[in-house]
Amino acid sequence: MDTSSREPHSSNRRAGEQPALKRVMGPGLLLVFIVGDILGTGVYALTGKVAAEVGGVVWLAFLLAFLVAILTAASYLELVTKYPRAGGAAAYAHRAFRVQVVTFLVMFAVMASGLTSAASAAIAFAGNLARAIGMDLISGTWALAGIALAFIVAVAAVNLRGVSESVRLNVVLTCVEVSGLLLVILIGSWAITQGHGDLSRLSQVETAEGQSPARSITAATALAFFAFVGFEDSVNMAEETKDPARIFPRIMFAGLFITGIIYLFVVAVSVAVVPPEVLGVGETPLLTVVSVGAPSFPLWIFALITVAAVANSALINMLMASRLLYGMANEGVLPSALGKVLPGRLTPWVAIVATTVLAAGLIVFVDLAALGGTTSLLLLAVFGVTNCAVLMLRRSPVEHRHFRVPTVVPVSGLVSCAFLVSPWSGRPAADYGLAGILLVLGAGLWLLQVVLSSRSRRRPRTDPMRPTLEQ
Repeated sequence: MDTSSREPHSSNRRAGEQPALKRVMGPGLLLVFIVGDILGTGVYALTGKVAAEVGGVVWLAFLLAFLVAILTAASYLELVTKYPRAGGAAAYAHRAFRVQVVTFLVMFAVMASGLTSAASAAIAFAGNLARAIGMDLISGTWALAGIALAFIVAVAAVNLRGVSESVRLNVVLTCVEVSGLLLVILIGSWAITQGHGDLSRLSQVETAEGQSPARSITAATALAFFAFVGFEDSVNMAEETKDPARIFPRIMFAGLFITGIIYLFVVAVSVAVVPPEVLGVGETPLLTVVSVGAPSFPLWIFALITVAAVANSALINMLMASRLLYGMANEGVLPSALGKVLPGRLTPWVAIVATTVLAAGLIVFVDLAALGGTTSLLLLAVFGVTNCAVLMLRRSPVEHRHFRVPTVVPVSGLVSCAFLVSPWSGRPAADYGLAGILLVLGAGLWLLQVVLSSRSRRRPRTDPMRPTLEQ
């Protein structure tokens, strides 16, 4: 068995070392975390966009995206059970390639995706909350940004309080989130049985002018895949999971299958009740399904459910981002200060503060709508690196037993991710331009980190107490 997955807490650590994170997540809490993270806000917004891309066969795009996600998830499972530490894809790339700039760029891409998702969710939270409680007087960018900032600070407070409190809140929000999707399925199914739906739409493919059905389906799959990202966030919680080598495989697969089934039912009833060209208009497609399928249903209830969904997305992404920085600090890729743990609460407080400040900056200064497609592109590239890392690390066995996938799985995952990243997938050209800018920014930050680290190593130690503190 993996003895590292049962590593004791601070009581047995050597004097002068940082205490370990607190292991509180068992199978149930891990399952809720994965389901809540995957469901997120993606399906609430993406259903209409994917339907507009491909028409009634939107379910096929989601099914193909699910299969790609399963391949990459299996690769993540081999790595998280082999190396049950915080850090996720960046830590695996660090072990596999030992190239600091690659590690830093992988970390930067994952962190950018998490913080962008959290900041977007915070802004969506502000807007949906204002609509749900009828606060029509709250309007304007700065008013909504103020609510979003207050929300991000509240998430940080929960995160600092402890992972137990965070995952308990995640349980509540995930239950609300799932209830909203089940409500869409029930209302849509009822409308279909009453003759208010058209199941024949499920076999209709709509394409843009001059585009083949196959190209439309692949473009829609690349878009739908973003609804499944989130499973990879859970590996950053490995140090706060009880016996991760044993429970991660069955729980991650269970979470993916649960969300996959919910997605397929949601998109199928949605396109049967509302024509794809109507479903693709606006940012609240599922609210349209509810209003058409059950005109008398109080829409403010569904609006509050949406508030819970976006709040959950922000909470989980901020948890992931802080653990990512903490893990990379422990790997020596980032300054060691980011690895500091709050005594008593056993939470990575410096990393939490840092990610909160970054998310607040995104809310105030960045057009997040323009980054959605770019962050999904970068994440697919990260998944490709992770699949490659599985193959590279096969040459570095560990002493404990761990999950292992057939070689064909990471190879297939690498090929599928590479295809969805490529221009052949039908991805907009603007995504590549923004991705290039972000990678250049990441490389610049890496160079800055190298320079600062070099100067720190050359600085003489004049404090006579320093050696004593390090012993």
